[in-house]
Amino acid sequence: MTDLFIKVKIQQEQKLPFVLFCKPNSDRVVGIFQKNDHLYFLESFEEKGFVFAPFDAETFPFIPLEHSDVYVENVPRKDYFSKGETDNYNSSVGKDYFEELVAKGIDAIENNDFVKVVLSRKEEVPLSDFDIQITMRRMISQYPTAFNYCFFHPKIGTWIGATPEQFLKTNGNAMQTVALAGTQLATGTQNVVWQNKEETEQQLVTDFIIGSLQDLVKEVTISSPYSVKAGNLWHIKTDISATLKSKKILKRLILALHPTSAVCGLPKQPAKDFILKNEGYNREYYSGFLGELNIDFVTFKTLQTDLFVNLRCMKVLSDKAQLFIGCGITKDSNPQDEYKETVNKSMTMKKILG
Repeated sequence: MTDLFIKVKIQQEQKLPFVLFCKPNSDRVVGIFQKNDHLYFLESFEEKGFVFAPFDAETFPFIPLEHSDVYVENVPRKDYFSKGETDNYNSSVGKDYFEELVAKGIDAIENNDFVKVVLSRKEEVPLSDFDIQITMRRMISQYPTAFNYCFFHPKIGTWIGATPEQFLKTNGNAMQTVALAGTQLATGTQNVVWQNKEETEQQLVTDFIIGSLQDLVKEVTISSPYSVKAGNLWHIKTDISATLKSKKILKRLILALHPTSAVCGLPKQPAKDFILKNEGYNREYYSGFLGELNIDFVTFKTLQTDLFVNLRCMKVLSDKAQLFIGCGITKDSNPQDEYKETVNKSMTMKKILG
């Protein structure tokens, strides 16, 4: 066991907060270990630390740099392995309820309540002998281009994930984000063909981001949409970069974008109201955001923020894992197809469970 995971074991025994993470295409695992069990919340958004924000809340928990020890270890990728077997899992969990939910969402779209809504479900998987070190190794091996993490706080719980989606990246006045939508199962071909439904969904996400940034940035650059692979899935991605009008607007920027239309819908408020009223469960930290705030934990350079949307994630309990999976619904959606999409997405986490 390495120094990093020895420290994890100590934190677990003392029930002290910590987070492990490995950035996309990185060769380093970073561990941030809080020295007390207090639950800190962001106030000015000028704090330095690791933020772990929920989908729906007015408070944003974080692990402060000033109250933490930081460990960084190189990733010996050849030793990192994945399980890769998922045949044991029941793929029909919550099928009828979710398809009814999607149908209700489509009806609301046809009624002009909103043009898109992102609906999700929770699935529970039995769990025994959960091991953070093995799980992190499996995730990094299976999903090297994802943001892989394990977060623990005694007042929040244990969450792990391998998210493919950047939420926001800033370096001084420069900012980057992405629009990510559309999903199809990888079949071995690199020639990915998208239907109108997915292309429309992607354009809605892009338009939402540009509209949200309008008063906060200048010199916006938008790439053409392109296909990107995340694990066993393909998505449509658009890169967006801009210059912030001020270094002091990070809080306004985050609140303008969160939750993004990729996890909520458009227009944002009526879509969010529909989700909270109809999904039938609390998303908690699923489809929130997480990552480094105002600090790079490897270089310790400040004024650098690197945040990701909390997708492809699960909450780990003593004897089970709660998986959270969702998909974007538009007027062209089909309830059966959308359910299949959630099944495909659930495999991201199921592949790394022991």
